[in-house]
Amino acid sequence: MTIPQLSIFIENRSGTLIKVLDVLKQANIQIIASTIADTAEYGIYRIICSEPTRACEELKQAGIAVAISDVFAIELDDQPGRAADAVKMFSEAGISITYMYSFLLRGKGILIFRTDDNAHAARVIEQNKLKSIAL
Repeated sequence: MTIPQLSIFIENRSGTLIKVLDVLKQANIQIIASTIADTAEYGIYRIICSEPTRACEELKQAGIAVAISDVFAIELDDQPGRAADAVKMFSEAGISITYMYSFLLRGKGILIFRTDDNAHAARVIEQNKLKSIAL
């Protein structure tokens, strides 16, 4: 099972991130997880939030470039090496992970990632009895 993630394109200059955050704040949309990948000129701010479709609409109305994509979120035991074990399952199945980020929530590791083959990744998750997170 995948979950929606917003990819927000922002320039690397003062004030652009706060514009995004203010739009979400005014819309009363909760950010659950986020990460920023940057280059010299722009960044991609990826977020998992409480209302991704509405967040996307609000950001577009504010003139902010945004796209929704499907990512996986799986729950792992909070023990060293669990992320490595999970990634190895996908690698051994021939699935490339495009990007990944993680965090701890209520004593569990949460691994969010995008792959080059969602259908195959979903089968690997099911076959290995990994716990998918749903919003």
